[in-house]
Amino acid sequence: MAVLAQGLLAALFSRWFKLAVWWWLIQFLLPLALLVTFTLHLPAFLFLSGFLLLLVLYGHTFRTQVPYYPSNRATWDAIVQFLPADRSFKLIDTGSGTGGLVLNLAARYPNSEIIGVELAPLLWLFSKLRARFTRSRAQFIRADYHHFDFSQFDIVFAYLSPAAMPTLWQKAHREMRPGTILLSNEFFISEKAADAIIQTEGMRVPLYAWHM
Repeated sequence: MAVLAQGLLAALFSRWFKLAVWWWLIQFLLPLALLVTFTLHLPAFLFLSGFLLLLVLYGHTFRTQVPYYPSNRATWDAIVQFLPADRSFKLIDTGSGTGGLVLNLAARYPNSEIIGVELAPLLWLFSKLRARFTRSRAQFIRADYHHFDFSQFDIVFAYLSPAAMPTLWQKAHREMRPGTILLSNEFFISEKAADAIIQTEGMRVPLYAWHM
């Protein structure tokens, strides 16, 4: 009962601080998970394995300050209105994660070049395999987006973090050509007000757009 009370209290605090709904569930289940773990007397190597897996998945976060933020289908649909309807284009997703956005746009625009860049090796591998199994024309590259010249792209999409936005804007302002578009999901650029802000009913967070 004490563990249940602790989990419920943590979930209520999560709601009070207006955290995402999935945080409520994590906060509620964590004390129960700890209780079960201690009861089962699990071998230590399982915890080491879990740590190593998380290190591979998120170890780059210490350097980039960009955790994994997945976008949703409503955001993908919102992006479409910024894409040219009468010609092919080149788009880069600066942190493509598991590849959902890139695969979706590659299917919608088979004559355009859609590139996903991901630094986390397992996320990159997963998206690469998704593209291969679905025979998608999407390209997935394991790299840091800073190594790419933004002048090569018509649209740059980012779902990074507040810490990464100043550097992203400096790079975009320096490299992107006039007439191209910078899109950022959830996180805005304090140096310049967005030219458009979109948040439909199905979108969890707004989409910001800057016309370069």
